[in-house]
Amino acid sequence: MNQIEMHPQTVSREQLAQFLAEELQINRFRDYCPNGVQVEGRYEIKRIVSGVTASLALLEEAVRLNADAILVHHGYFWRGEDMRVIGQKQRRLKLLLAQDISLFAYHLPLDMHAHLGNNAQLARRLDLRPEGRFGEDDLGWTGVISDDSIKTVGQFAMHIEQRLGRLPLVIGDPEQTLGKIAWCTGAAQNMLDQAINAGASVYLSGEISEPTVHLARESGVSYMACGHHATERNGVKALAEFVAQRFGIEHHFVDIPNPV
Repeated sequence: MNQIEMHPQTVSREQLAQFLAEELQINRFRDYCPNGVQVEGRYEIKRIVSGVTASLALLEEAVRLNADAILVHHGYFWRGEDMRVIGQKQRRLKLLLAQDISLFAYHLPLDMHAHLGNNAQLARRLDLRPEGRFGEDDLGWTGVISDDSIKTVGQFAMHIEQRLGRLPLVIGDPEQTLGKIAWCTGAAQNMLDQAINAGASVYLSGEISEPTVHLARESGVSYMACGHHATERNGVKALAEFVAQRFGIEHHFVDIPNPV
């Protein structure tokens, strides 16, 4: 079989998919969506765009940047969703197929990666020193703040606002002394009870729900909702930069604003 001739500073779609599958160990996880190539585009990739979510705005920016592939944390085909290709799903897929752009998506494998993952990158962003894990598949992380000048929940909230660009919603006493900190990015508010069992005095995640407030108040463990998008910006960016350096291809991170 004739091989397709590749130019310098490019990677094939299959080569990139295999590399990411091995790096992120995608077969370890029972996820809510398929991890890997979700939409096949052109074979040869020399320019990649990354972003948190494969929204239409991100796709349109990738088209403007003449991307060959898009790498995201939140892709398509979630468990339990309507399987029909109609409405907004049709418009998104139509654009990708018309422009021959591949879509790569990695959900839990990206959350979990020890160095490039969302939790690892959030720790770096917030000066957290990891010390342990908790929860199913060790998805949650625990540690302490490495900046000795940050001693209370209120000071930590100000630090988060400075580093993430948004003030977290805090359920708890701002004067509470920081002890063990637990974190899990995205919509992981339902892991608060597991963080409590792990001995945390503070737990931060992306989102919050009504029961979270009561559990935080009753347990005395402060809860900090820092934004789903804000806590997961850095993982996919780090992964795409890693890919770009590994294969010598061009990378553009596109941050589509999202208040959630």
